[in-house]
This record gives sequence, structure tokens and C-alpha cells, in this order.
Amino acid sequence: MKNTIGSSVQLTIFGESHGAAVGAVLDGIAPGVEVSDSFIAERLSRRRPSGAVDTARVEDDDFRILSGIRDGFTTGSPIAVVIPNNNTRSADYPIGIARPSHADYTADVKYHGFEDLRGGGHFSGRVTAGIVAAGAVCVKALEAKGIKVATHILECAGVRDAVFSQETHLLQEQMEKVDASDFPVIADVEDKMKDAILAAKSDGDSVGGLIQTCIYGIPAGVGEPWFDSLESSISRAVFGIGGIKGIEFGSGFGFAGMRGSQANDPFRIKDGKVVTLTNHNGGINGGITNGMPVVFNMAVKPTPSISKQQETVDFHHASEVSLSLKGRHDPAIIRRICPVITALVAVVVCDAVSLRFGTDYFTGKNRI
Repeated sequence: MKNTIGSSVQLTIFGESHGAAVGAVLDGIAPGVEVSDSFIAERLSRRRPSGAVDTARVEDDDFRILSGIRDGFTTGSPIAVVIPNNNTRSADYPIGIARPSHADYTADVKYHGFEDLRGGGHFSGRVTAGIVAAGAVCVKALEAKGIKVATHILECAGVRDAVFSQETHLLQEQMEKVDASDFPVIADVEDKMKDAILAAKSDGDSVGGLIQTCIYGIPAGVGEPWFDSLESSISRAVFGIGGIKGIEFGSGFGFAGMRGSQANDPFRIKDGKVVTLTNHNGGINGGITNGMPVVFNMAVKPTPSISKQQETVDFHHASEVSLSLKGRHDPAIIRRICPVITALVAVVVCDAVSLRFGTDYFTGKNRI
């Protein structure tokens, strides 16, 4: 099982949904990055369930930092964060029954029955709490250099939000708004989305949608072609999150219906800097950032845990069975996945920027 991502800045995750704890180790981050416990707690609160549109399982996320941060600054040593699990109900999860679209069967095959699948085990969304906690450090490191990452719900159950603007001032306002919101949308669509989620929930079902992430302020020249291009690195990371099933950068699949004259982004000089008039390529050319905002959309599948009756198998006894799931499940994970993606992308960007400019790019002022 591979649980580490990154080259210069590395993130390792650990834990199971119903084990003692989940957590993460962030290694390679520069010393002197200012980050407080309250900021990490605030980022975790964005991911925590809130109300009827989320799961009823609410964890306190009372995290502990074991190393790597002292007196509010990173020390340069690995940052280890542990988040205890205190609210588990393992009896709700049938053992040996393949929940459709879950990893129960595939994990059993790969790990020969030794895996811990209580509550989804290491494949549960619960494990993403460690990503958010560690990623908070990277968010602060980036913000200190003028780089901002934000994610919003672009579409949920057919209800569409506005897209991130190409106008700089408005884009910055939008990013600040969604990054401070428990339900991150740009336009006035929160109630419509929540109504659609609750309608699916009342029917014993779930919904998915699209999310959109923007990286603003990243300098040109970041990315390591071919196979460690920024697109490659981001895609590899976000596909580690089980609910993500698709990604497109800039106009993405829309390019298929364009001509080159429509798809190309003309270059100009503005205030002494090279810019593009449009951003169809999402801020990346040849796998390398061009200085424009990096913008990409991701498809989030409906939560596979639903109470509707489904056909499946008991793979321990090689028999076909019917299954109606009980327990506490999100009718939509799309709201809670946004802070996870922001945190994970922040880790990827810290790694890519460190590879380009060196780890000391993020080092704070000498305290002596």
C-alpha cells in the first residue's frame, strides 16, 4: 500500500475509519512557516459534517501535533499530526459483503483478507482529515508567497454555480469568499443545491457533481515535464481521493469541439509581465505554469453508501445477496470534499514550487 506522495515536499497518510486515529506526516516543508493550531482547526471545521446534507457521524477532530511545529512556526523537521477517532459504529458495516462502488471486494483480493474494512477502513473519507490538517501548513506557506488555492462546488445534482472569473479582482474576491464558506459557492445557489441533496436523501439515494479549483499567484516555470508536469502531479494526487472520477484543465473536454483559433490563448505584455488574453489552457503550457491562474474542474461521484436496496455478493461465501445499507452516510460528499482538494493541491503546489526554486523559497525570516 503506497500512502506517500511528493518529491521535495512529501505527504504520508495513515489510519483507518474505525481505528484508533487517522493522521498525516508532512516532510520537507521549509522552516519558519507561520501556522497556528487555530488555523488548522478552522480548516478541519470546513471538512466536518454540518447539518442534514452531511453524515450524522461527527468527530471532534481534536488533533495533536507531535512534531515539526514549535511556537507557531515550522521547524523544518517532519510534521506529524494525529486525529483520534471517537465516534464509530462498526456494527453498521457488513463483513464480506461487497458494497457496490466501494473497495470492500477489491481490497479483500489485494490484501488477502487482512485489511481493516470497518467503516471503510483505510479507504474511508475519514482518512482525508489528515490531509486537511497537514495541507493547512502548505496553505499558509503558499499564502506567505502570494499563492492562493481555493475550491468551490461548480455543480451539484444539476444545480450550477458560477465559474471562477478571468477578471483578476473579481477572481480574488470569489476565491476569498468560497475559501471562508462552509458551503463554498459563488452565486446564490446554496439553498437549491441543499434542496436537491435532501431530495435524494429522502429517497434513500445520493448525488454527485462538479467542483472547480483555482491556483492564483503561482509563478511561471513550475512543473517538470513530461511525467511530473503540474497537470500530471495534480491529477495523480486528486485521483487518490476515492470520490474523484474525472478532471479537466482549462477548457478540458471542451477543446474537442473547438478550432485552434478558438482554443489558443493569445499572449500580451501587461504591466511588464507576459500574460494571456484568455485562459483556455488553464494556466499551463507544456506541463509548465505560464503565470496565469491554474484552473481545473473535477467530477465527484455520488456517495456509494445508499439505503436503497442493491444487488451484490457475499464474497466470503460466493453467494449473491441483496443489500440495503444502514448507518450514517453523506447524501453528497461534494461540500466536504472541497477543503480536502484545496489542502491536497496545496501540498502538490508546495512540492512543485520547492522543486523549481528550492525548499528555502518558503523559509520565513531568521528569528535570531
